[in-house]
Amino acid sequence: MGETLQQLGIQWPKLIAQVVNFAIVLFILWKFAYQPVLNMLAQRREKIAEGMANADKIKAELAATEANRRSILDKANVDATKFIEEARVAAAKVLEQETQKAIATANDIITKARQANEAELARMKTELRREVGRLVVSTTSKVTGKVLTADDQNRLAEETSRQLASN
Repeated sequence: MGETLQQLGIQWPKLIAQVVNFAIVLFILWKFAYQPVLNMLAQRREKIAEGMANADKIKAELAATEANRRSILDKANVDATKFIEEARVAAAKVLEQETQKAIATANDIITKARQANEAELARMKTELRREVGRLVVSTTSKVTGKVLTADDQNRLAEETSRQLASN
């Protein structure tokens, strides 16, 4: 066997030295190259999972805000209907008691109720759009993990307002 190894040019001391050198290089690469890459990949996976969780939270908050907006609009419509109905009842009672003066008073009440309802509805819509815009900017900055500039915040708020207006 020794002759065969010599014929092949294999020398035990050099072979052992090469195996030791290979083991040292393997250890150094494992310790300083492969492990840091694995750690970096694990950190990226965590950040991606965190981003997905934040995106789910944003969707839930947006759905809750949308439900709240619809609830406010429904309440405003019910109030408007109630105001209109109350005005009609008042107009009917006054009509029975008085003539043209009662009709003019009832129409004035209906007009004021509608204007108050429209003003309240417009105020609620404006407040809701502002709040949704603030939530979108806040959650976007949380998801992206960076501070948004004033231009970015304004752009997101305007885009959200446009989307809400189209709904």
